[in-house]
Amino acid sequence: MPPKKATGARKAPAKRKLAEEFPAGEVLTDSAKKQWKLGLPIGQGGFGRLYLADENYSRIIGPDAPYVIKVEPSENGPLFSELKFYMRAAKPGQIQKWSSSHKMKYLGVPRYWGSGLHTKNGNSYRFMVMDRFGQDLQKIFENKGKILARKTVLQLGLRLIDILEYIHEHEYVHGDIKASNLLVHHKNPDQVFLVDYGLAYRYCPDGVHKEYKEDPRKCHNGTIEFTSIDAHKGVNPSRRGDLEILGYCMIQWLCGRLPWEDKLSDPAYVSSSKIRYGDDISELMETCFPGKNKPEEISKFMEAVKELSYSAKPPYLHLRELLLQGLKTIGSKDDGKLDFSLCENGVVSQNGRKRKLAKVIDHPVEESEEPVVAEKKKKSRGRAAKASGSPTASAPKGRGRGRGKKMSS
Repeated sequence: MPPKKATGARKAPAKRKLAEEFPAGEVLTDSAKKQWKLGLPIGQGGFGRLYLADENYSRIIGPDAPYVIKVEPSENGPLFSELKFYMRAAKPGQIQKWSSSHKMKYLGVPRYWGSGLHTKNGNSYRFMVMDRFGQDLQKIFENKGKILARKTVLQLGLRLIDILEYIHEHEYVHGDIKASNLLVHHKNPDQVFLVDYGLAYRYCPDGVHKEYKEDPRKCHNGTIEFTSIDAHKGVNPSRRGDLEILGYCMIQWLCGRLPWEDKLSDPAYVSSSKIRYGDDISELMETCFPGKNKPEEISKFMEAVKELSYSAKPPYLHLRELLLQGLKTIGSKDDGKLDFSLCENGVVSQNGRKRKLAKVIDHPVEESEEPVVAEKKKKSRGRAAKASGSPTASAPKGRGRGRGKKMSS
């Protein structure tokens, strides 16, 4: 019998129109009057298309093109929302200045090169020019048996902390961290970039943090297996939510499967499972790594994130130190090399038996996930929102957590 619809839940968004396919050689002019030439299409999602691109030279755009252009009908919303993030926080000069001042070899945030409107056959399209990347981590993860080496996972975690600190300091949270939104550089496989800012949320416009507020109409937004507890409760995304999502990702990359993945069609079950395991992280680690050497640094990472209030600034340095200590524990260090060789770190078990790994849906890397429509939300226990102590936060005491549905800033 099909589940009942959640009371007060929003209707699923209307299906968006897909942009028509443009021929190779089409020239687009951005808002700064710079011209870009399209190469071959390399991907599409539910509403957008992605093309190889370069500046408008006389030569044909080949497979070595350094840019991609994302195109969608101008009446669609996701690219417009993503553009606001890129224009505010991802200009090449901003990223270079941050990287230099923090002594980074690179920062895994795509650079924004231009955007504009283009008319074809009487239709209007919005486009954005970005750096070009290679394969997504989800494909690598699946090709390697859905388990990555501990050293690789810890180094991915370090790079993502770098990325999250940058976007957080520029007043945004990402809201949808997952392997399919992580792309390796098309020429340097040791560099990984966090893409798809369609759910990015301006959590602190002009330095004023958004208040903690649960909204049943916005429950369970994001990618259900990774989304934060705040999101399950319909709370707007926050910095702690991004780090919580990162913690779930690292656990999955290490052991192959999260404990709640057997019922992803039941958001209330997923939410209550995260709350239960969040209250007892040692149980989460035992479930994911039964009878094995458990990655204590991940347990400490999750504990540190759990203690954050909704509007608190995360201790990025401390979180890095935890992952660096994990590398030291296994006799390694952060050498910047991403080794994607197979390594069995653990397997989620149930009733003493290994669970069969579920098939992971391969999502288009250039588009964001559609929000999951909530079932009626079960009342959560033991995780009421922790007060921030900040005059801008109104969260009640406790540790109510999760992630809110993406809203435009």
